[in-house]
Amino acid sequence: ENIYNLPNFLTVTRLFAAPATAYLLLHDHHTWALGLFAYAGITDLVDGWMARKWKLQTVAGSVIDPMADKALMIILTVTLAVKGAIPLYLATLILGRDASLAVAAIYYRYASLPAPKTFLRYWDFSLPSAEVHPTTVSKYNTFLQLILIGSTLALPVVAASGQQTEVLNLSTEQLHTAMQYFQYVVAATTAWSGLSYAYLKNVVTILGTNEELKAKQGARGRAIIGVTFGGCVLAAAWLAANVDRPVAAAEKDGEKEQEGTA
Repeated sequence: ENIYNLPNFLTVTRLFAAPATAYLLLHDHHTWALGLFAYAGITDLVDGWMARKWKLQTVAGSVIDPMADKALMIILTVTLAVKGAIPLYLATLILGRDASLAVAAIYYRYASLPAPKTFLRYWDFSLPSAEVHPTTVSKYNTFLQLILIGSTLALPVVAASGQQTEVLNLSTEQLHTAMQYFQYVVAATTAWSGLSYAYLKNVVTILGTNEELKAKQGARGRAIIGVTFGGCVLAAAWLAANVDRPVAAAEKDGEKEQEGTA
């Protein structure tokens, strides 16, 4: 197959856009970061459409495309958490969910791969061994996470321009409050999405004829997700109660002191 085509090129540029956006954020170039994020979102739609319309789908593209999406989400989540733009508990949930699913995917791939289980066969995607069916809440959660990241990137740009009072009829403080409630929604859907992979049996279909073995492998995979992501949920709850909430309260007290001094 010819991997040197326009859809794959756009996918690769999206892969490099993730660290570039993070660099711009760390150096407070918010407008450029927002623009690059918008580019990543647009090319994510365009490259898939082009590949389907012109019959340019490739195995390489099917691997790189989700890799680029995850790289964008993970790198920007870490960067925004470091900048204090999103709370630590939310970053823990988002990253913990992806890490838990990745660990389970490694297990599913190895456990269900037909013998002989070699390194080369493990990475040979022409040998399918399991199929993952994303849950409905997982699809909604992915969409909400992207909206959250985009909104968080846009917030300082909008606040700096002063357009929030003219277009949205909201003050900067009201925008931050709205974002806080939206973060709660994303946290809830992220937790629900991650745990759904732990208790729903039809999410992963293991290929093969040994039904008893497939049932055991499925149970072990779900247990891996339940234990790893369950630990992340507990860690996020602790961070919300002991780190994020005190920090938010201290910032609010500082703002009140500044207003009183003024």
